[in-house]
Amino acid sequence: MPLSVSLSIEGDTTVIELEGELDAKTAPDFHRTIEKAAGHGTSTVEIRMAGVGYMASAGLRSLVFAQQKVGDHVTIKVVGAIEPVARTIRTAGLDRSIVLTD
Repeated sequence: MPLSVSLSIEGDTTVIELEGELDAKTAPDFHRTIEKAAGHGTSTVEIRMAGVGYMASAGLRSLVFAQQKVGDHVTIKVVGAIEPVARTIRTAGLDRSIVLTD
């Protein structure tokens, strides 16, 4: 399933909404959006993942890429990830540096 990626600004938050599968084939689309988000200078990047039904290790690398790209002064929130995706994030330990919320 292809990945749909959208970006918007809501106050001081850059919102990235994902829908589909986040894997090696679709991760470059997400990376391009992260690069755009990093240029907006907001204090929070909220990644809405309720529509992501599958995330491969490439998705985890994408989240690490996002952290590196936006910098330490920006909070990254992953919102609405389904349990298998949230469990993958927790298992990798990314929930220690990324805010994971329902």
